[in-house]
Amino acid sequence: MAGTVRERKVRQWLLKGLKRPEGLASAPHDEEAPEHQHSWWQVMCLTGVDYFSTLGYQPGIAALAAGALSPIATLVLVALTLFGALPTYRAVAEQSPHGLGSLSMLERLLPGWRGKLLVLFLLGFVATAFVVTITLSAADATAHILHNPFVPEFLESWQVPVTLVLIAALGAVFLAGFSEAISVAVVLVAVYLLLNVVVVGSAVQHVLAAPEKVTGWQNALSTDYASPIAMVAVALYVMPKLALGLSGFETGVAVMPLVKGDVAERVKGARKLLTTAALIMSVFLITSSFATTVLIPPAEFAEGGSANGRALAYLAHLYLGDWFGTAYDLSTIAILWFAGASALAGLLNIVPRYLPRYGMAPDWTRASRPMVLVFTAVAFVITVVFGAEVEAQGGAYATGVLALILSAAVAVTLSAWAARRIRPALFFGVVTLVFAYATVANIIERPDGLVIALLFVLAIVVVSLISRATRSTELRVTRITLDDEARRFINEAGELYLIANEPHGRDAKEYVDKAREAWELHRLRTKEGLLFLEVTVPDASEFAGELRVTGEERHGFRILRMHSTTIANSIAALLLHLRDLTGKTPHVYFHWAAEGNPIGALLRYLVFGGGDIPPLTREVLRQAEPDPDRRPVVHVG
Repeated sequence: MAGTVRERKVRQWLLKGLKRPEGLASAPHDEEAPEHQHSWWQVMCLTGVDYFSTLGYQPGIAALAAGALSPIATLVLVALTLFGALPTYRAVAEQSPHGLGSLSMLERLLPGWRGKLLVLFLLGFVATAFVVTITLSAADATAHILHNPFVPEFLESWQVPVTLVLIAALGAVFLAGFSEAISVAVVLVAVYLLLNVVVVGSAVQHVLAAPEKVTGWQNALSTDYASPIAMVAVALYVMPKLALGLSGFETGVAVMPLVKGDVAERVKGARKLLTTAALIMSVFLITSSFATTVLIPPAEFAEGGSANGRALAYLAHLYLGDWFGTAYDLSTIAILWFAGASALAGLLNIVPRYLPRYGMAPDWTRASRPMVLVFTAVAFVITVVFGAEVEAQGGAYATGVLALILSAAVAVTLSAWAARRIRPALFFGVVTLVFAYATVANIIERPDGLVIALLFVLAIVVVSLISRATRSTELRVTRITLDDEARRFINEAGELYLIANEPHGRDAKEYVDKAREAWELHRLRTKEGLLFLEVTVPDASEFAGELRVTGEERHGFRILRMHSTTIANSIAALLLHLRDLTGKTPHVYFHWAAEGNPIGALLRYLVFGGGDIPPLTREVLRQAEPDPDRRPVVHVG
């Protein structure tokens, strides 16, 4: 008994905050503004904990990828940021002002199952980008901790355990109840950027004071590369490895609902925050890459080197002393850790925005704590597999980031083309090609990122299909409305006898034959106020939706017509609604039971919303109304 009580308490704790469906079914995700909104620059800081925190490891990764060519490769990355990613996401912000991002644009552009399957596929890359943000940021925070001179030397080999502790602490924060903390993000970003101004400014001063080092760097370039064209060519080749410096744009769109004002002001504010963040980051990327490449010996960037994953921190300790360097380490650790919080919050927002709306998530995914445990466990596995190495995880992170930006570029290109805006379509088409090259090149160079993304895709698709099947007998109707004619038919009817009719030609013969069939099979007379019930399925890929019932008088017969995502569920929902509306017990009469393989009927139901309608209708009613005396009656001829 004690064990049962404990299990119940644990379950209640885990599912705390789970929003139970109200009424007929749970409504799809509402695009409502959050309770608390803020100025665009404050929201930019929330994006910045993810975007700006990449300064902690980006210069080191660039140096490992490009060597002496790192500043040139970084210039290429900045050009791609300002003239590729930034215009793309400014367009996404305009067309998806509720924070749903490029995935919602693709969903609209590709209706039906095509759009939903594409979204499921891309969600795998979203999960890759966000989960690896958690693990990579924690790993880099660990590097800053262990390389600090005040940390005991025996901890140097504890990279994996310390990283796991940081990830566990992050998960614990969310399990305890993480609330929106823009004020914390503002402080972290302000302090971190200020310290980076000091570090980078000091480094640039040392570069200017040591022209021989700049000359040595130039000589190394001229020795390794025959011409500036060769440098640019190689920079373009290694640019995909630097894609970590593009992270943050998808987050910038996701936080749009937090911007104060109406939709127009929200779009304007989002564009400001995206542009400002990109400009700030571009300046820091260029200056930090140049300073670290010139001032830090190449061996220090390699695995085991003092600048590995912490190039700017290395310079902070070298030129500004260990006390300032420690302050910089603490600031970097804090923002990297909070970048993980931003990523985890993003994951917890994405799941309820898409999967439950598709019927492709179990009931418990609408509660935060179980999902925190799932994502924390996944982050543990990735950390152990990659040994908590920043460079080792770069491929997976870059794959996720590039795939998201590529999807955004494709979305805005298709949107501009559909609107017949030729010049923007051509421009974004070129941007799409560039990001497609970067994505493919990164996958070829480091296929581990694609493997991780595909594992996420496989997991999401399998769970989604199982969930869709197990939830298929829910009512799946968010609201029911009847027009005036339909209400009149209901009010004038004696008993509620509904004849289910699969509409074809809708001519007089069809309804006369159906009325005759009702008499022959069920002894129902037309004068008893029979109502024909017709359901059409425009898009069976949708899981739930509003049910609008219209009344129509045709060839002397009264007809209730509905459009729905599925036939059986909508009929069951209408019957329950009519029972509650009139106090009468509705009866529905069928004569279209499917023939053939029952597995085929089940697949038709899951994919096309049809299948063996009578037994499915009864099953939906049985689950929705456990009391047989109050349950509407299903008759099959």
